[in-house]
Amino acid sequence: MTRLNLVLLIAVLASALYLVRTQYESRRLFTEIDRAGADARKLELENERLQVDRRAQATPLRVEKVAKEQLQMRTATPAITQYVRVKPAASSSGATP
Repeated sequence: MTRLNLVLLIAVLASALYLVRTQYESRRLFTEIDRAGADARKLELENERLQVDRRAQATPLRVEKVAKEQLQMRTATPAITQYVRVKPAASSSGATP
């Protein structure tokens, strides 16, 4: 009888240790999932902020300002526009116009 009690005691202790280990692992994994979710939310917010920044940097007014100030470009006007005329090529058949 005592041998059976000893076997049952060992089985109860083993199952108790297994239960404690399983609960610990479950809590650890839940914490990791929660942390990963928080990181994902941070990355989404950062991505949205960067998209807004990119759109703000690409506005036509800002592009024109950067072109004028940093690249010393100026708006094309008829006074500074040069037109190029292309002369028609002579035909290779030998006929004269």
